Amino acid sequence: MSDPLWKKGDGPVDTDPEIMAFLAGRDVILDRELLPFDIQATGAHAAGLARIGLLTQEELEATRTSLRELQEAFEDGGFVLDHRFEDGHSAIEAWLVDELGETGRKIHTGRSRNDQVAVAMRLYLRDRLDRLEAVCARIAERCLERARKEAQVPMPGHTHLQRAMPSSLGLWWAGHAEAFLDDMELASLVRDWLNASPLGTASGFGVNLPLDRDEVAQELGFPRLVVNPQYAQNSRGKVELRALDALAAATGDLRRVAWDLSLYASDEFGYLSLPDRYCTGSSIMPNKRNPDTVELLRALHAEVVGARGELDTLLGLPSGYHRDLQGAKGPVLRAFASGLEALGLLPGLLDGVEWNTDRLRNSISAELYATDRANELVAQGRAFRDAYRQAAAEAGGLEGRSPEESLEARSSPGGSGNLLLDRLEARLHRDR
Repeated sequence: MSDPLWKKGDGPVDTDPEIMAFLAGRDVILDRELLPFDIQATGAHAAGLARIGLLTQEELEATRTSLRELQEAFEDGGFVLDHRFEDGHSAIEAWLVDELGETGRKIHTGRSRNDQVAVAMRLYLRDRLDRLEAVCARIAERCLERARKEAQVPMPGHTHLQRAMPSSLGLWWAGHAEAFLDDMELASLVRDWLNASPLGTASGFGVNLPLDRDEVAQELGFPRLVVNPQYAQNSRGKVELRALDALAAATGDLRRVAWDLSLYASDEFGYLSLPDRYCTGSSIMPNKRNPDTVELLRALHAEVVGARGELDTLLGLPSGYHRDLQGAKGPVLRAFASGLEALGLLPGLLDGVEWNTDRLRNSISAELYATDRANELVAQGRAFRDAYRQAAAEAGGLEGRSPEESLEARSSPGGSGNLLLDRLEARLHRDR
């Protein structure tokens, strides 16, 4: 292992390999995900040091060149972040020292690993929330496209898993579209909320150097600072929790879509068929065609909620930095990797759904028009409670009605006869 950043003398550091493995073993693996963001922040920090005269212009250019080479080596496999290093931060400094000597030893001036990881995590979360926003937009777009095409295709609407009223594929698709529009906007809001730079707060008490924090933040694309050094530490974990909230909102809606698809694909419903590439078979029953992909999409939300719970439990800490916070990385990185992968599968799956329109239409039996009948009586002047009772008495004799007429009459804003898809599409394209 390279010398730890906390080494104080010239001699070797007396460390126990088992203890060091416990302290840093998983961290160095997790930092592979964060290393590009740590490199980016290190370059901006170096420029800030040059602006206050702690690096010469030549030293700055050499540092930036060396950091670009490290990034390229990391991307092409020429540099591997492994157990030679305590973490990604020490790997960057070790690289710079090996390449630049004394200049590399200057790079940690005015910062701590505390604000290093804090800024890398915010850069990472900003990137992942951008991806979350984009994939939610793609899902909403697919749903709206199909809502347009299948706006008036009848299907039975369900409550309590029982057939309730005539509904439409347009309403079903638009309902899921609006859910992911909300998720899209939530991802954007959380991204903007956490888009602030903690770099330059060091270990949580400020630095007795005139660091150019504002300019460094601007170079990294942050519109503002995390001003207070103590809060820069106390916000660790808090910003990750809110990012996981945004992710969980999307995976929760993914779970509901997957539930609908798996339920409607069953022989008991028979409303739709799924593309073959999303299904598998049984190892023992030759007749089976299992919607395994959909079921795993349904299960994915549990991983995100579990990560959020793990992080929330970890954060019962007093003010300031505590090594416990190292445990915040794992659940966040795992949840975003799995969550974005799963959400990315959904647009293609939705494109491939094929509806059994005859089955959908034939599942709308006469009694499902009872609510329509009650409202018709209300329109004729009857009190709703009286109309309700009369419609209940007539429910078995409402044959002769058509689902299309029922849907067309559902003219309340958002209903099957007035889906207001233009309003949803306006949200999709606003500021995008």
